[in-house]
Parts: sequence; structure tokens; C-alpha cells
Amino acid sequence: MTTLRTTPFVVPSASAAQHRPASLSRYRFFLSLATLSLVAVVAVAAAPAESAAPAGPKVTVASVEQRTVVEQRELLGRVEAVESVELRPRVTGHIDEVRLQAGQLVKKGDVLFVIDPRWYRAQFDLATAQAESARVRVAIAERDAKRSDELLKERAISVEEADTRSSRLAEARADLLATEATLASARLDLEHTQVRSPITGRVNRAYVTAGNLVSGAPGGATLLTSIVSTGEVYVYADVDEATVLAFNRLQAAGRLATDKTGRIPVEMALSDETAFAHRGVIESTDNRLDTGTGSLVVRMTFPNTDGQLVPGLSARVRLPVSAPEPVLFISERAIGTDQNQKFVLTVDAASTVAYRTVKLGAIIDGQRSIREGLKPGDRVIVNGLQRVRPGMTVVAETAPAPPPPPATTVALK
Repeated sequence: MTTLRTTPFVVPSASAAQHRPASLSRYRFFLSLATLSLVAVVAVAAAPAESAAPAGPKVTVASVEQRTVVEQRELLGRVEAVESVELRPRVTGHIDEVRLQAGQLVKKGDVLFVIDPRWYRAQFDLATAQAESARVRVAIAERDAKRSDELLKERAISVEEADTRSSRLAEARADLLATEATLASARLDLEHTQVRSPITGRVNRAYVTAGNLVSGAPGGATLLTSIVSTGEVYVYADVDEATVLAFNRLQAAGRLATDKTGRIPVEMALSDETAFAHRGVIESTDNRLDTGTGSLVVRMTFPNTDGQLVPGLSARVRLPVSAPEPVLFISERAIGTDQNQKFVLTVDAASTVAYRTVKLGAIIDGQRSIREGLKPGDRVIVNGLQRVRPGMTVVAETAPAPPPPPATTVALK
């Protein structure tokens, strides 16, 4: 509140007014001026303050990132074991023992089934006896042949008798070879009554139990169980002709990235995985395209130390089809649709909004690659896109920086 302080005013006498008319006029003039000034001050103080100019809408912006990427083609594949065996017996007989548990790890040479060995042991013993008898006959024939040479010199026997003894020695030696072959066969049959694992890996359940008669006949042998190797797996994928051509050109030009051993790295994800976390290499390819499907089978190897890659699983693999090149990335939230084209809104140094049309690439780790329309360092609006229009001035807040991306990112084509 403003208080006006004034000096008491005394009306001059008539005589004084007559003697000082000019002074009185001047006094009244200054008094009126002071009164007007006071009224103006009070009016200004009482008047409400003018409201400040409204600020622009707040938006969140993020900078366009540039990364080095390798463009890859995503393919459907299937996981297979490096080694896979269907275990079948080589001899016929009844199962005496089953020495495996379903799903256990076995080593090469472990006994998994035992077939009744009594018949085969008897055959082995008989073959052993026959071989020993043949050796005795050979020894006798050798002594007779040696004596016949001395007797022939002394003319104690005829030439015909000497030839007969030599023939007996040859026959005895041939018979020994035959019996030794029979013995070796009997020994193998006896050994095969113990059905052993031919590889190291994980065994399936036993398909037959003790007491069952199994056949070892070629072409009709009984399936006992199956075994697959562990530690590494193959992944097979069919590659279309266009991808094969692009891949071969890059490989011939030496533009494909390789590991320390010169092999081409690939990535894989299982059906329930979003990230391609499994790393492998291309092991081999078929030497011709299948004319029926127009595709080429590629075989890749992947480590399987944790046992997650079970043979038979389906998988998605990424095959490189470009050399490493720089690519721009923005958040998917920054992209708008204007009829049949995509656009983003950028904010310049003066906080002014601008309209940019863009050409989109693939989505990588939640971010969209941009082929045309932006440059590194441009600020795009990622939050508040609906509240602004091109040409408006805004209050821009920078979005939190994302985690540092890997040195090389994989793009899908």
C-alpha cells in the first residue's frame, strides 16, 4: 500500500496573494503534477502483472547412432549330432544283462548289453581244439617231409612217396589256416556277446530288456538303443540360390569376416530364444544345388558344452551376406507413418522441429536401422511425437544413453 506524505498547506492572505501571484500559480502546478504521479504509481501497483510468454511443449530426443554391422540372412535350420549310432547286436541270442540307464553318458567301449555267451563260448572252445589239432598235423607233416628228403637221397623211398609227403604237408598247412580262421570267427562272436558303445556320448533308453531274444542277422538285427555324441553339434540349413551367389562373390573377394582359423563365423538362436547367443562356424557345404528346391545345404558346427543343443531341435541361423559397413540406428518409437511413407521429427540447435522422411532397414536389438534420411548425431524425437508439428519450438530433454552396443552388430535382410 502506497502512503502519500504532504506538507500542510496554508492559504495566503489577500495582501500576500496580491504581492506573490506568480509563486502561488507555480505551487498549484507542482501540486497537481505530484497528485497525477501518485495516481499513476498506485494504478501501476494495482494492475496485475502480464503473464509470461508460454513455453513450447516438452519432448524427449535421442541422437542417431552409427554402428558397424554385417548384414546377414536368417535361415531355418535343424540341429543334428556329429556322431549318431543305432546300436544293434552282431550275434543272435537272449539278453542276459542290460547295463545302461536312460539318458546316461557313456564312453567308447562301455558294455551296455550282454547276450548269453554259453553257445558262443562252446563254439570258441571247439574252434580252439580244431586249430590245435591242425597245428599237430602240420608238425607231423613237416617232420615226414624233412625225412623224405634224406631218404630220397639214400634211395630208401621212391620219388612218388616223397611227393606224397610234401603234398600232405601243404594240405596240413592249409587246414591249419582254415581252422585258425574258424577260431578267429568264434572269438569275434564270443566278444560280440558283450555289446559295447562304439562312441562316447549320451545313450537313449533300452529298447529291449533282459530275457528277450535278439537277432544279429545282417539287415534284420534288433535295435537295442541309440547313442548321440556330445560336446559339438551340426546345424544344417537350406540356402536359396540368391544368397549362395551373394555369399560366393563376397568370399571370392575376401570381404567376409573370418575367425583366427580362417573359417566364417555364424550365429544361432533356438526357437524360444530372441538373442542369437550361440556362436559357430561354417563347416562345409554341398557341392551342388538341389534342382528340386533350388537350395544348397550348409553345415555349421556349434559347441554344446551345456547340453542345450539337443539333436532334432529347430533353430534360426544367420549367414553373412555383406562386408562390415556403417549403419545408422534410431529408436523404434521415433518413427511415424504418413500415408505410405515413414518419417521422423528432428530438433535442431535452435530447438525447432523439422520433418524428415526416412527409409527403414531391419530391427536390431530393439532399434531400427535407417538406410536414408538421417545422418549421425541428428536428434530425433522419441517421446511427445503427437504433441508437436514441424516448425514448432520445443523444450528438448535428452533420453538416457543406451548401453554401449557391440563393435559388430548383425543386421537382417
